Amino acid sequence: MHVKRLYRPTVREALAAARQELGAGALVLSTELVPAPGWRGWIGQRTVRLTAAANRPETPDIAPEVVSVDRPVTERRHINPVQEGLMARLCASGLSRALAEAVVARMTPAECRGGSEVAVRKALAAELEASRGDDENFARYEVFVGPPGVGKTTTIAKIAAQERARTRRPVALVAADGFRPGAVDQLRCYANVLGAPFRAARSASELGAALDAARHPAFVDTAGRSPSDPELADLIGVFEPRKNVRTHLVLAANTTPTLANRLLDKFMPFKPSRVVITKLDEAESVLPLFNVLRERALLISFLAMGQRVPEDLERATPASLAAALLQEPIACH
Repeated sequence: MHVKRLYRPTVREALAAARQELGAGALVLSTELVPAPGWRGWIGQRTVRLTAAANRPETPDIAPEVVSVDRPVTERRHINPVQEGLMARLCASGLSRALAEAVVARMTPAECRGGSEVAVRKALAAELEASRGDDENFARYEVFVGPPGVGKTTTIAKIAAQERARTRRPVALVAADGFRPGAVDQLRCYANVLGAPFRAARSASELGAALDAARHPAFVDTAGRSPSDPELADLIGVFEPRKNVRTHLVLAANTTPTLANRLLDKFMPFKPSRVVITKLDEAESVLPLFNVLRERALLISFLAMGQRVPEDLERATPASLAAALLQEPIACH
């Protein structure tokens, strides 16, 4: 088998070049967005790198075999050129190879051939069902953790306001962030507007008392500091003996994969089972972060994309997740 790498400005041009140089039956093995070869790469230009192979002799009427670059050799699957072409376009848009394969597998040959946005969106939404964490009911204690500046306090206010409007039931707000100036006052202000019970906790003992006093689901705002910090570590201990605790890790949409993995490891002591993605309006693409969360099998609970309370927040349904990944408008409250 003759393998060749081609560099072109777009996937369409790279596919055309592969067919021209290797024949109409050329098999696409991978597509990547990489720095352009030579001096263009030095000044920041990027291009599509397509790896293709000459077609091997096949038995008539048997689909050509392609080895996915991120699958073990023992996990070969049959993918026809039409499917491969659509997968190449999805990968070039930022989807991981595994997610692109899963999406294409949900589409009919006719849908793959047409490549319509409606069909892709439908298949992507169906695949994202496994990533949804938009539970209708809240846990007894909903804890929000994450690095500073990602919008934990505003996110809590949005969720509480939407819940009050949806069910008329209040939630208790607990400020366990005694480190950041104004953090307690900000959450107290939101609580006053919503008519929600509010408690401030500047120590582990105060947090325990606040949780014990809460008669409604308690939303806990924590400091944007490392869980290894002694004072924050004490707060973690308050939740360990309690039941019905759910922790959301709040991350900005423009968090890089390297930083996302570092933060996921850093906040592991809190045992987060959900992720809230904020600042979607400030990110060029949320796909790099999403690919990390999918690899880690973490559920996404909410999507936030602005400062308005409560409008700029949406539950992470398959439809809203698909819209976010495809960089389409998300219908917010």
